[in-house]
Amino acid sequence: MSDRDRGSGIRDQGAVPAPLEPAPLAYENPAFLNSADGRLMRIVSEYLEPLARFRHERIQDTVVFFGSARFRGREEADHALELLDNTGSSQPAPSHEQPASAPEIAAGQATELQRKRAVAAVEMARYYEDARRLSAMLTHWAKGIKSDRHRFVVTSGGGPGIMEAANRGAWEAGGKTIGLNIRLPFEQAPNPYITPSLNFEFHYFFMRKLWFAYLSKALVVFPGGFGTLDEMFEVLTLAQTQKLAKKITVVIYGSEYWKSVFNLDVLVDKGSISPKDIELFQFADTPEQAFEMLRSGLTRNYLLDEGLVDKAPSREGSEPSEDLMAGSTMEDFLGPELAKTRK
Repeated sequence: MSDRDRGSGIRDQGAVPAPLEPAPLAYENPAFLNSADGRLMRIVSEYLEPLARFRHERIQDTVVFFGSARFRGREEADHALELLDNTGSSQPAPSHEQPASAPEIAAGQATELQRKRAVAAVEMARYYEDARRLSAMLTHWAKGIKSDRHRFVVTSGGGPGIMEAANRGAWEAGGKTIGLNIRLPFEQAPNPYITPSLNFEFHYFFMRKLWFAYLSKALVVFPGGFGTLDEMFEVLTLAQTQKLAKKITVVIYGSEYWKSVFNLDVLVDKGSISPKDIELFQFADTPEQAFEMLRSGLTRNYLLDEGLVDKAPSREGSEPSEDLMAGSTMEDFLGPELAKTRK
C-alpha cells in the first residue's frame, strides 16, 4: 500500500479485522435497559414482574397499612427509641434531633425539640404496637376465610416504623405479608418480617402506588408525615371521583393525631368537598375498633357477594350485586380486577 493510499483511509485488501464478540440481546443489554430509551421497558417490568409473583403466590387482594417510617418500635420497655434520619432510612437522626431521655430532661440538658420528640416517641411507640396487634388480628381472621387464594393480605411500604409493625403482626399470626419498598437516594432496607417471595423494590413511585391501590380492598392510615398524607389523599381522591370500580374501606387510626393535623370540616364549610365525602373514611382509636370496621366493611363489600359468608335474603325486586371476584383462578382475578377502573 502506498503512502498516498495509507493517508486516504483505504484499508489493505489483505487485512482481516479482529473477530467480533456476539452482540448482547436487547433485553440483556444493561446500557440500553438503564438508558432513557429503555424507560418504557423498566416501567412495564414493574408491572409484569409483581403481577407474575402475585399470581404465583396466589394473592387475591390486600389490606394496605400506611404510617410513619421515622420511629423504631419499642421491643421492650428498656429499649431506647430512635428517630430515623429519613423516611425509610436505616440510619438514626443526629443526636440533637433524638428524643430526650428522662435524665436529660430532669437535668435541663434537653432542647425544646428534644423534649417534644420525647413525648412524640412514646406516642409513636404506642402506634407501632397498635399496628402490630391490628395486623395480627386481621391476618388471623383472613386465614379463616375458605378460599384457595390468600385474602386481604397485609401490605405495607416495606420499611421500618409502622410499616414494619404491620408486616410483623401478620408474620407473627402466621400469614403471608407484602412489602412494596421504594429505592431512595439514602440508605434503606426492607424490614425482616416481609414474606421473602413478596418482597418488592420499585424505582418508580407511580408503579408502587398502582400496586398499593389496585389489589387493596381496605386501607388503614396510621400517624405519619408527607408520604402518608400523599398516599391517603390519593386513595381518597380515587374513591371520591369513583375511578376505582370497587368499594374500599378506609380507617384513619389515631383521631387525636389526625384531627390536629387537618380539619376536613373546613373543606366542607368552604364548599371544597361534599359533606358525603367525609363518609369515605372512619376514625378508630383502638386495634379492636379498627378491626371491627375492617371486618364489617370487607364482609359487607366482598364476602357476602362471593357467598363466603351467610347473607340475609335479598328484598324482592332488588338487583343482584356485581361479582367483583369473577373467575376461579388468579389469571381471572388479576386480569379483570386490575382493568376494572371507570373510564
